Amino acid sequence: LHYVKGYNVAVVDCDFPQYSIHDMRKRDMKAVMEDGHYKVLAYEQLKRLKKNPYTIRCSRAEDAVKTAENLVAAQPDLDFVFFDLPGTINNADVVQTISQMDYIFTPIIADRVVMESSIKFATVINEQMISTGKSGIKGIYLVWNMVDGREKTELYKAYDKVCAEFALPILETHLPDSKRFRKETAAERKAVFRSTAFPADKILVRG
Repeated sequence: LHYVKGYNVAVVDCDFPQYSIHDMRKRDMKAVMEDGHYKVLAYEQLKRLKKNPYTIRCSRAEDAVKTAENLVAAQPDLDFVFFDLPGTINNADVVQTISQMDYIFTPIIADRVVMESSIKFATVINEQMISTGKSGIKGIYLVWNMVDGREKTELYKAYDKVCAEFALPILETHLPDSKRFRKETAAERKAVFRSTAFPADKILVRG
């Protein structure tokens, strides 16, 4: 969205204590500062887009909305603010923060334990926050992640049916289980897929 589609994006990383998105940004910036290859890419991108990499802010889940409000105040041209939130509703502060989201996207994989946990989480959101009108959430969507092309199609159809029974919509877009998703900025200077500073390589996207 930020690098290819022309939107202005910010991210609030609530993945305490590891803050994985923020850590990725630090690795990206280290590569840009220390490797001439990535330094040239960053310069050319800045010249072409005329904007910096999107802002990332670390925050505890209970402070996420306030952090976002401060971001919007500082960057009024923001189109989207994404939140990386915990996948469990384990305290009142997290519940309060989730209730203030516009949309929620929950990744799912074809694993019984993970599916049960994801469906339970999404069902609580749907039945107690969305259907009751007690929150500002406009919708919750499940997203197939780590899809293995070798798995039988019937397996995914069965899970789709279960989600439909709980009135949980699934996005048509799915993310395959592929090693290319792990390609970050590195000394090998290979094509990058996962990065906070650059868009995914077009060849890897098509692959």
